[in-house]
Amino acid sequence: QLQFVESGGGLVQPGGSLRLSCAASGSTLDYYAIGWFRQAPGKEREGVSAIRSSDGSGFYADSVKGRFTVSRDNAKNTVYLQMNNLKIEDTGVYYCAAVRGFGLTRGKLLMTTSYDAWGQGTQVTVSS
Repeated sequence: QLQFVESGGGLVQPGGSLRLSCAASGSTLDYYAIGWFRQAPGKEREGVSAIRSSDGSGFYADSVKGRFTVSRDNAKNTVYLQMNNLKIEDTGVYYCAAVRGFGLTRGKLLMTTSYDAWGQGTQVTVSS
Protein backbone atom coordinates (compact mmCIF):
# COMPACT_ATOMS: atom_id res chain seq x y z
CA GLN A 1 0.00 0.00 0.00
CA LEU A 2 1.34 3.38 -1.01
CA GLN A 3 2.27 5.64 1.90
CA PHE A 4 3.83 9.08 2.05
CA VAL A 5 5.93 11.12 4.40
CA GLU A 6 5.93 14.85 3.74
CA SER A 7 8.69 17.05 5.10
CA GLY A 8 10.24 20.45 4.63
CA GLY A 9 7.57 22.67 6.08
CA GLY A 10 8.29 25.41 8.57
CA LEU A 11 8.10 29.08 9.38
CA VAL A 12 9.41 31.52 6.79
CA GLN A 13 9.16 35.24 6.18
CA PRO A 14 7.34 36.64 3.16
CA GLY A 15 9.60 36.42 0.13
CA GLY A 16 11.38 33.38 1.50
CA SER A 17 11.64 29.84 0.13
CA LEU A 18 10.94 26.30 1.23
CA ARG A 19 11.27 22.93 -0.46
CA LEU A 20 8.74 20.29 0.44
CA SER A 21 9.46 16.61 -0.06
CA CYS A 22 7.01 13.76 -0.46
CA ALA A 23 8.76 10.43 0.04
CA ALA A 24 6.79 7.35 -0.90
CA SER A 25 7.00 3.78 0.32
CA GLY A 26 5.08 0.60 -0.37
CA SER A 27 5.09 1.05 -4.14
CA THR A 28 7.03 2.69 -6.90
CA LEU A 29 5.77 6.10 -7.97
CA ASP A 30 6.52 5.41 -11.63
CA TYR A 31 2.84 4.88 -12.50
CA TYR A 32 1.37 7.58 -10.30
CA ALA A 33 0.63 11.23 -10.83
CA ILE A 34 1.37 13.21 -7.68
CA GLY A 35 -0.51 16.26 -6.53
CA TRP A 36 0.26 18.88 -3.92
CA PHE A 37 -2.64 20.38 -2.02
CA ARG A 38 -2.94 22.85 0.82
CA GLN A 39 -5.52 23.67 3.41
CA ALA A 40 -5.66 26.93 5.30
CA PRO A 41 -7.62 27.22 8.56
CA GLY A 42 -11.32 27.44 7.86
CA LYS A 43 -10.89 26.84 4.14
CA GLU A 44 -11.31 23.90 1.84
CA ARG A 45 -8.34 21.91 0.62
CA GLU A 46 -7.17 23.25 -2.73
CA GLY A 47 -4.92 21.98 -5.49
CA VAL A 48 -1.58 23.76 -5.72
CA SER A 49 0.46 21.72 -8.18
CA ALA A 50 0.72 18.31 -9.77
CA ILE A 51 3.10 16.28 -11.87
CA ARG A 52 2.21 13.56 -14.32
CA SER A 53 3.67 10.10 -14.29
CA SER A 54 3.84 9.73 -18.07
CA ASP A 55 5.89 12.71 -19.14
CA GLY A 56 6.71 14.55 -15.93
CA SER A 57 4.67 17.60 -16.96
CA GLY A 58 4.00 19.99 -14.10
CA PHE A 59 0.79 21.90 -13.52
CA TYR A 60 0.04 24.79 -11.20
CA ALA A 61 -2.78 26.74 -9.70
CA ASP A 62 -2.84 30.32 -10.97
CA SER A 63 -2.04 31.60 -7.49
CA VAL A 64 1.37 29.89 -7.43
CA LYS A 65 2.37 29.87 -11.09
CA GLY A 66 5.84 31.31 -11.56
CA ARG A 67 6.71 30.87 -7.88
CA PHE A 68 6.37 27.11 -7.27
CA THR A 69 8.08 24.29 -9.15
CA VAL A 70 7.16 20.63 -8.88
CA SER A 71 9.62 17.88 -9.74
CA ARG A 72 10.04 14.18 -9.20
CA ASP A 73 12.94 11.80 -8.73
CA ASN A 74 11.60 8.34 -9.46
CA ALA A 75 14.90 6.75 -8.45
CA LYS A 76 14.37 8.14 -4.95
CA ASN A 77 10.61 7.61 -5.09
CA THR A 78 10.22 11.23 -4.07
CA VAL A 79 8.39 14.29 -5.35
CA TYR A 80 9.39 17.84 -4.48
CA LEU A 81 7.69 21.21 -4.37
CA GLN A 82 10.06 24.15 -4.50
CA MET A 83 8.28 27.24 -3.21
CA ASN A 84 9.85 30.63 -3.82
CA ASN A 85 8.71 34.18 -3.09
CA LEU A 86 6.31 32.87 -0.49
CA LYS A 87 3.35 35.00 0.50
CA ILE A 88 1.30 35.11 3.67
CA GLU A 89 -1.61 33.57 1.78
CA ASP A 90 0.51 30.47 1.07
CA THR A 91 0.17 29.51 4.73
CA GLY A 92 -1.49 26.16 5.36
CA VAL A 93 -0.99 22.45 5.75
CA TYR A 94 0.47 21.00 2.57
CA TYR A 95 -0.38 17.46 1.52
CA CYS A 96 0.87 15.25 -1.25
CA ALA A 97 -1.39 12.68 -2.85
CA ALA A 98 -1.22 10.04 -5.55
CA VAL A 99 -3.43 8.76 -8.33
CA ARG A 100 -2.51 5.89 -10.59
CA GLY A 101 -2.81 6.77 -14.25
CA PHE A 102 -1.37 8.47 -17.29
CA GLY A 103 -2.18 11.62 -19.23
CA LEU A 104 -4.55 13.15 -16.71
CA THR A 105 -5.60 16.72 -17.47
CA ARG A 106 -4.64 19.75 -15.42
CA GLY A 107 -8.21 20.05 -14.22
CA LYS A 108 -8.29 16.49 -12.95
CA LEU A 109 -4.84 16.71 -11.42
CA LEU A 110 -5.75 19.73 -9.29
CA MET A 111 -8.92 18.16 -7.88
CA THR A 112 -8.86 16.49 -4.48
CA THR A 113 -11.42 13.93 -5.60
CA SER A 114 -9.03 12.53 -8.22
CA TYR A 115 -6.70 11.13 -5.56
CA ASP A 116 -6.95 8.09 -3.35
CA ALA A 117 -3.72 8.06 -1.35
CA TRP A 118 -2.73 10.96 0.89
CA GLY A 119 0.13 11.94 3.15
CA GLN A 120 -0.26 13.31 6.65
CA GLY A 121 0.64 16.87 5.74
CA THR A 122 3.33 19.37 6.67
CA GLN A 123 2.70 22.86 8.04
CA VAL A 124 3.90 25.90 6.11
CA THR A 125 3.62 29.25 7.87
CA VAL A 126 4.53 32.46 6.10
CA SER A 127 4.69 35.32 8.54
CA SER A 128 6.74 38.38 9.32
